[in-house]
Amino acid sequence: MAADLFSQSKPYEPLASRLRPESLDEYIGQEHVVGDGAPLRNALNAGQIHSLILWGPPGVGKTTLARLIASYVDAQFLSLSAVMAGIKEIRASVDQARQAAASGRKSLLFIDEVHRFNKSQQDAFLPYVEDGTFIFVGATTENPSFELNNALLSRAQVYILKSLTDSDLIRVIRRGLESEGVDQGDELPVSVLASAADGDARRALNLLEQALQLNGGSPLSEDDVRAVMVSSLRRFDKGGDAFYEQISALHKSVRGSDPDASLYWFCRMLDGGCDPLYVARRLVRMASEDVGNADPRALSVCTAAWEAQERLGSPEGELNLAQAVVYLACAPKSNAVYTAYKAARKLVQSSPGYEVPLHLRNAPTQMMSDMDYGAEYRYAHDEPDAFAAGENYFPEALANERFYTPVARGLEQKIGAKLDHLRELNRHSSKKRYKNDGT
Repeated sequence: MAADLFSQSKPYEPLASRLRPESLDEYIGQEHVVGDGAPLRNALNAGQIHSLILWGPPGVGKTTLARLIASYVDAQFLSLSAVMAGIKEIRASVDQARQAAASGRKSLLFIDEVHRFNKSQQDAFLPYVEDGTFIFVGATTENPSFELNNALLSRAQVYILKSLTDSDLIRVIRRGLESEGVDQGDELPVSVLASAADGDARRALNLLEQALQLNGGSPLSEDDVRAVMVSSLRRFDKGGDAFYEQISALHKSVRGSDPDASLYWFCRMLDGGCDPLYVARRLVRMASEDVGNADPRALSVCTAAWEAQERLGSPEGELNLAQAVVYLACAPKSNAVYTAYKAARKLVQSSPGYEVPLHLRNAPTQMMSDMDYGAEYRYAHDEPDAFAAGENYFPEALANERFYTPVARGLEQKIGAKLDHLRELNRHSSKKRYKNDGT
């Protein structure tokens, strides 16, 4: 009994950790990176490796691949998490690598979530990557071109790791079932579990482990799988690449007039926990950027849907947002206002600050009137059809500048026709003045 008081039970190790592959032959997925004939696989088979960045979503094997790389080139594996580590930990890893080098052994320093290091912390690696103190391997879920210093990127090859396919995940789950001694005959629960994992092997194994704990280690039923999926959400990083990729997909689907794809991405974002009010703001933007004056009602529909979401909350208000999504996708498209706005801003930013022409200035005082403020201004409502043909509303240096060109769709067809008519009146008025001057 006394011996039991001092005996130490083996610490719990998650199934995902216990099943970590020990060779590239056991590694599932990423054939384009480590499959037969792939550059990285060839380098590893030759016992050679360079510093690199592994970019991909969670659970696709970044950490596992880093460990395998260290094993294949017989390097000491050192690991830091950018969430917890700082300059002190980096220096300690450098010291360990130098000690290994003194005994003739290489070191691989793996930095998980490397994008979380700030610029100075990233710079701290550069001299040691440069002189070969260690092989640098960074893992990130974020776009390296946005999150990592150019100096670090120039010294490391970026490899893109992809979400695992359902067939990949079924292999992972089958391996987990075999490891746990479960003879799983029914394929359906395995397929459902693979789909729920959403490309993430770690998630697949965690869900499998939970399901087996719930049913006592028996073969899985569909109910077992559904039980652990109740609180499961699709992969959606509210501040990362997945977030921006999905809102981009929604925006492009709306612009492409595909209501079905637009609804799909809208629901994906909600399913992943996106704030519906964020989507509402983006829809209002789309109404002006991609529909514009081809259907001005789109803006009203979107602002009304935003207001309804604010008043009703979720889930009731989400139906109003869905209505706005479909309306935008089906509406005639025009980016004429968006294009005109950008062109006008560009001209303003690149040209002098021209003064307002005298005839466009108000004259609230006698002094201003004496200075010809407002002189020769033509009040449009006193002109035929309420249009002062030939009048110039630009600074003189910019007369006849044009930004807005309506498209031949929706209401902008009529707007374009009207503007063509008014411009013809302007041209006719200019010819009359030209003849009256006798020149």
